[in-house]
Amino acid sequence: MEHYLDNSATTKVCPEAARAAMQAMTEIYGNPSSTHTLGRQAKKLLDASRAQVAAALGCAPSELVFTSCGSESDNWAVFNGAEAMKRRGGHIISSLVEHDAVRKALDVLESRGFEVTRLSPDGTGAIPVQAVANALRPDTILVSLMLVNNETGGVTDISAISKLMKRSGSQALLHTDAVQAFMKLPFSAKSLGADMISLSGHKIHAPKGVGALYIKNGLKLRPFIMGGGQESGRRAGTEAMPQIAAFGAACQAAGNVLEHGARMAALKAHAIERLSREIPEFRYIHSPAPHILSLSLPGWRSEVLMNFMEAREIYVSKSSACKKGGRSHVLEAIGLDAKTIDGAIRVGLSRFTGSEDIDALCRALKDAHDTLAHS
Repeated sequence: MEHYLDNSATTKVCPEAARAAMQAMTEIYGNPSSTHTLGRQAKKLLDASRAQVAAALGCAPSELVFTSCGSESDNWAVFNGAEAMKRRGGHIISSLVEHDAVRKALDVLESRGFEVTRLSPDGTGAIPVQAVANALRPDTILVSLMLVNNETGGVTDISAISKLMKRSGSQALLHTDAVQAFMKLPFSAKSLGADMISLSGHKIHAPKGVGALYIKNGLKLRPFIMGGGQESGRRAGTEAMPQIAAFGAACQAAGNVLEHGARMAALKAHAIERLSREIPEFRYIHSPAPHILSLSLPGWRSEVLMNFMEAREIYVSKSSACKKGGRSHVLEAIGLDAKTIDGAIRVGLSRFTGSEDIDALCRALKDAHDTLAHS
């Protein structure tokens, strides 16, 4: 029996999203920019899907632009957010534990003359609000911080940072990568107070290939992709209607975020309790996100543990699925020792994860520990 526990890398497409994608491919297949009947039907579906995602985020549909993925949304926010504000200064605040879509974009901006302050995280991978307060300067033009860390589950208080920036009179734009938080933690665009919010469909049981960027009304952000007038002139290219329709359907099908979060938190707590009891070397990163568990068996290589579990059809990951080789920059930044990092595994839960999946994980890790300890 398969036990999929790599939901922070990607999720299985839910039935509602699959049906919506199929309908968009086979029935409502017109180009939304066409003026004939099939085009008008596709435009109606596009508007309805945008309204579904906007409702889940708690924003106006006009504030939401569809993209190809969370990485594109991050790139757009970072590059063009800095560009929009460069006449007011050149200082950017981010962190040492951001996704590479932000980290590498910031590297490029530094090569163009911008100054980037990369804040250190606390032990969970979150960025303390006071650290942002200490780093803010009159010439700060952009703050870009992840809401939920994709490797540890640390939660940065973006709402408090937004309020801090307003109190201090900061002119800077606030961007948050909310890819790992969307439909996992209860929040809205209003409660966060960010100017730009990055989302991704395949983390919430929609297909890969679709994301969104929330752009607060009134913010004039230059298009990242130039061409036609799609997305109200904000992103060129024919809209990927099957993915977009599926994204909207997945948002609508997600149900009660608080209820699912509580259930995932209970499963996570069960895993921690059982593994702590059964494996003396077991270590984990305490974090408030209910769906991400970063654990380690120091002295055992994560690749070996993963292969052991894969043979039993249990699927987890080493760290971020976007990282190929090398130690996790996130785990290094929070100060873990080399042995702990080398034995680290990320477990990603979803609303479809059951107790049988967690029990299978615990059994396999205990078996791996006992087998490898005597080999």
